[in-house]
This record gives sequence, C-alpha cells and structure tokens, in this order.
Amino acid sequence: MQRVLGEFAVELTPQQDELDMGRMLFTKSFTGELAGTSSGQMLSKHSTVQGSAGYVAIETFEGELQGKKGSFSLQHLGIMSRGEQQLTIVVVPDSATEGLEGLYGNMQIQIVDGKHYYDFEFDFT
Repeated sequence: MQRVLGEFAVELTPQQDELDMGRMLFTKSFTGELAGTSSGQMLSKHSTVQGSAGYVAIETFEGELQGKKGSFSLQHLGIMSRGEQQLTIVVVPDSATEGLEGLYGNMQIQIVDGKHYYDFEFDFT
C-alpha cells in the first residue's frame, strides 16, 4: 500500500429536514499529493447520552493523486460511544475514474488546532 498525507479544509452547509437527525452538504479542498476538491452529504444522529452519536457520509473527490487525474468516492462511518470514537473511511469499490481507475484504500482524519489532516493509504488493482 502507498500512503499520502496532507491537509484539507471543510465547509458545512446545514440542511432542513423533518427527520430527527442532522443532514449537511459539504465541500472540501485537499492539498498535498492528494490535491483537488470533493463534495458530499452527511447524515448524523445524536443520542440522549452525552458523547454518543453516529454519522454516515458519501463524498466524491475530483483532482489528482500523485499526479494521476480522476475522481473517486469515499464512504464514511463514524460512531462515538460515550466519548470513544471510531471512524472508518473507505474508497467505494469501482468508483475511481480515468487515471485513478482501480483505486482502493482507506483514509484517516485528524483535527489539530482546528485544521483537518488526511492520511490516505491506497493502491491499485
């Protein structure tokens, strides 16, 4: 597996729904060896217990990965149980196009001092 690290910025746009959950549209701008933009949608639900919640999201990235142009989608699953966090972000199988065709992998996210950083492990079939 190969690995790239970098920074990204997020802009969230809350949406109004009748459901008892949060829905947001978002855009991201990635810099580093993964350079480009993504847009997606997130659903979240907070529990009545402090520190417990969950979210799912799908986003589609367009840009370059180590100089290869194309797009791919990422699927998120985030769970927080009484403050303990788990986050899984994976490339949606067979979603990559153009020079990124065959891409698979997973991404980790860290937030440090209000800045978002990615750690993307990937390879090609």
